[in-house]
Amino acid sequence: MACARVPLDEQQVTEPSPLGKERTLPALHPDRTEERCFVPYKPPPEDGSPADVEEFLEHARFITEDLEWLLALPHDKFWCQVVFDESLQRCLDSYLRHAPRGLDLSTLPSSPAVADMQRSIHKAVFLTFLRMATHKESKEHFFTPAVFGEIIYENFLFDIPKILDLCVLFGKGNGQLLHKMIENIFTQQPSYYNDLDETVATVLQVFDTVLQKCGLQCEGATAAEPMKLNAHKKPTAMTMSQQELLDIILYLCDSTTTINAFLDIFPAACTSFQSHSFLSSLTSFYETGVPDLEKAIRKRNFDDKSLQEDLWKRLSHSCRKMVETVHLLLHHTCLQPILEGRENMQTFAEELLQYFTSFLPEKSDETRTSYLLQGVESAWDSVGRRKPQSQTRTSQAQASASLSANREPAAGAAASSLAVIGAELESLLSCIRDLLPDLGEGFLLECLKEYNYNSELVINNILEDRLAPNLAKLDRAMPRPVKEELPAVLNNRSNVFDGDEFDVFRREQVDMSRVWKGRRKGENVREMLNDKRHIAEQKARYHTYETVVDELDDYDDEYDDTYDMNQVGANDLDGDSLLTRRPFTVPQVLRKGNKEEDEEDDQDDQEEDASKFVQDPAVLRERAEARRAAMQQRKGFRPERSSNVAGRPKGQGQTTETLQDRRKKETNKSRVANHNRRSMADRKRNKGMIPS
Repeated sequence: MACARVPLDEQQVTEPSPLGKERTLPALHPDRTEERCFVPYKPPPEDGSPADVEEFLEHARFITEDLEWLLALPHDKFWCQVVFDESLQRCLDSYLRHAPRGLDLSTLPSSPAVADMQRSIHKAVFLTFLRMATHKESKEHFFTPAVFGEIIYENFLFDIPKILDLCVLFGKGNGQLLHKMIENIFTQQPSYYNDLDETVATVLQVFDTVLQKCGLQCEGATAAEPMKLNAHKKPTAMTMSQQELLDIILYLCDSTTTINAFLDIFPAACTSFQSHSFLSSLTSFYETGVPDLEKAIRKRNFDDKSLQEDLWKRLSHSCRKMVETVHLLLHHTCLQPILEGRENMQTFAEELLQYFTSFLPEKSDETRTSYLLQGVESAWDSVGRRKPQSQTRTSQAQASASLSANREPAAGAAASSLAVIGAELESLLSCIRDLLPDLGEGFLLECLKEYNYNSELVINNILEDRLAPNLAKLDRAMPRPVKEELPAVLNNRSNVFDGDEFDVFRREQVDMSRVWKGRRKGENVREMLNDKRHIAEQKARYHTYETVVDELDDYDDEYDDTYDMNQVGANDLDGDSLLTRRPFTVPQVLRKGNKEEDEEDDQDDQEEDASKFVQDPAVLRERAEARRAAMQQRKGFRPERSSNVAGRPKGQGQTTETLQDRRKKETNKSRVANHNRRSMADRKRNKGMIPS
């Protein structure tokens, strides 16, 4: 039996050996470990298919049952299992590595069973680490502090990456417990401070690597360092592959969120970060790398628009966490010592002003300014000299207005420090409902708004029944209000191109082969001109006219003569003979024109009457030509004489008409092939520019 009031590391126990004899062993011994296999953790499936969900539930049930069995063990058995069971450490490490973070909660399946099981694992893992970080559970069950620090350090039960993951996973709603855990770990084993210094240097190297990946000059690089010959060939945020851009954004989001959570829960680490000039490096990285990443996300073409939205959301979240980290570092390394009245207050004040001065050359935005203003206001709160609320709002409004003119569009996308929306709001609600599942989401939302989205304060006030009067009147089961969706603007638009084949607002699929920029690839002018497909397409249209063309080609002149000579239908009228009827004539008084024309018309009518039955087309053409010539002669029209430029053979002389025709041809031939060269030559010759 273990001795009472003796540290576990000094206790001895007597147990039967495998051979049946009793033996005495230290309380912490590998032979006292129970045979149990802890399975690694796997995150919930993203697609939510029934088979994958069932597999996750069964797998998670094994982990939950094993951890609950572990937590139920007595003090000595628990620590034997923790120190000597490698499968347990693999299980805990896998959860810290693969558990969904705040921004990943929105991608989890909406199955209630999956959500309940995930909460069960989350709670069991946290309680396990909480017990592992406690060196004294009771007066009878405890460790020697120095031995406890050596056990957790030498067996890698805790290290800096694990502590960082614990903060980002369990920080919401458990900040005070985590603070006590981490403070006890660093107190019992100061070697963790050395590991933290190495971790800070690694984080700074990560920022430099991101800048190099984006093709940007690192702020800490020396000017004397020679540039490599292939430096100009490095990819930038706009030219790198989409997968590389995705990896950079995800890594940046995870790093900034984790560091901020760690410094928020364990402020004592701010000194270690500041010893490496972390604040200056972080602000420089913010102004150098963030604009290029924002531009790349906005300007690049993404086949999946949801991916673009997710990247923008994660980058905005990273910017917000970087600004929060700057606020924490300034508060705990500069403002807090001044407010506590420590020695060398002048040194801390000068350091704070020096940081503010270093921020001036950088591009400012409203988010950072709001955090600086909050830092100043916290100083007023701590000394009991709170500024009037109206004056505070006025100063914030003036600062916002002065910065809005220089703020880039990307800065407007960053969320305000007090406005929590989207995945982070869902994470806050989830943390509160884990402890208070009976409360409605609508009631919790009102509580979060009242207490500036501080989940710990909300939980504490609800448990102690110290809610504000306006919250105490609300129904605690109030559901979440349904957000009314505004009608889409695109549904109300009107355009002449609505519904065409390129209307991307009404068509899910557009033939992109018919869309190109500039000259079409592979387009050839000769091939385009030789393409006669449009002629074949028009054949069907003109095919219907072939019958009319054939009838015109088969015109029968005798057919018309037959019907002209035979007065078909002329004798069909009853009681009257059209053949003997006198043709209509205009009275002499009403006629216009001279007497010769009237006589000519009468003569033509007589000739037409005389030749009514002679319908030879050749004769009709001759008569029409004769009438035309006679009319032109009466009007004084002289037909143009045919040109004769050939003339007589040489030696016989030329007529005056031939010479005139040749001169006329020479003068007018500039209108055709020679393109006015002859007239221009004559013009130069007349001005004396060309010797004649």
